[in-house]
Amino acid sequence: MENQTLTAEFLLLGLSEDPALQPVLFGLLLSMYLVTVLGNLLIILAVSSDSHLHTPMYFFLSNLSLADIGSTSTVVPKMLLNIQTESKAISYAGCLTQAYFFMVFVCMDNLLLTVMAYDRYVAICHPLHYMVIMNPRLCALLVLICLLISTVDALVHTLMLLRLSFCKHLQIPHFFCELTQIIRMACSDALTNNIVEFLATIFLGILFSYCKIVSSVLRVPSSGGKCKAFSTCGSHLSVVCLFYGTGLGVYLSSSVSTSSRKSMVVSVMYTMVTPMLNPFIYSLRNKDIKKSLQRIFFPKNLQPTY
Repeated sequence: MENQTLTAEFLLLGLSEDPALQPVLFGLLLSMYLVTVLGNLLIILAVSSDSHLHTPMYFFLSNLSLADIGSTSTVVPKMLLNIQTESKAISYAGCLTQAYFFMVFVCMDNLLLTVMAYDRYVAICHPLHYMVIMNPRLCALLVLICLLISTVDALVHTLMLLRLSFCKHLQIPHFFCELTQIIRMACSDALTNNIVEFLATIFLGILFSYCKIVSSVLRVPSSGGKCKAFSTCGSHLSVVCLFYGTGLGVYLSSSVSTSSRKSMVVSVMYTMVTPMLNPFIYSLRNKDIKKSLQRIFFPKNLQPTY
C-alpha cells in the first residue's frame, strides 16, 4: 500500500529531450497549430456566412472543424508551454482534465464522421428524399446526440481512471495525457479500463454506412454515374481514411510495439496533422467553399450574376 498512491503530478517527456531541438519543435508546433486553427475557422466562417452552404453536409463539416480546433487546442498549447518554460510537469487533475477534453473532441470527430457518412449514404441512395430526410431539425438533433455521447463516453473513461492508483515519480513517455499511456502508469489492476477502451473503439465506427454506399453505387448501371456518386463522398472518404488510419495505428503501436517513440509519431499524425489537413482536403476540391471564401475576402473580383 505504501507504493500505491494518487500522485501529485505526472511528467510528460515530450517529443524529444534534446535541448537543441526544442526551438525547432516550438516553431514547428506553433506553425501547425496556427494553420489548423485558421484553416478550420475559415471553414466555419465560409459555411456560416454563405446561405448557399446552409446544407446538411456543410453544417456537419463546420461542426467537425470546431471539434478539430478543440482537440488540437487541448494538446498543443500545453506542449508549447512546456517547451517555453522547460518544464515537463502536469498536475494529476490537469492530466485527467486534458485527457477528458481530448476524448470528448476525438469522440465528437468520430461520431460526426459517422453522421457525415450517413448523410452521404442518404444523398447517394435516396437522392429524391434527401432534403426531406436530412431536415434541419434532424441535423441539429444528430449533432446534439454526438455531443451527448462524446461527453458521456469521456466521462466514463475519466471516472474509470479515478479508481486507479498510481506510483510516485510517474513519467509518461508521450507529449500529452493519452488514455492508453495513463492506464499503463497504473499500479492497480487496469483490466476494466482496457475492456471499456476496447469496446468504445469497436463501437465507434462507420464501416456499416460505407458498406451500404459501396453496395448501392455498384448497382448503378453506368460508369459515369458511379464516378459521380463516388465523387460526392471523395473528400469525406479521404478524411475518414486519414483519421481512422492514424487512430488505428496509435492503438496498435501502443498495444503491440514496446517503442514509445513510434507511438508518439503516429499520435502526432492524428492529433495535429489530421486536423490541419482537413480544411485543405475539404476546400481544395470544393468549388462552393472556394466561392464562399472569395465572396468574403475578394468581393470586388466576383462577376455579378443576373
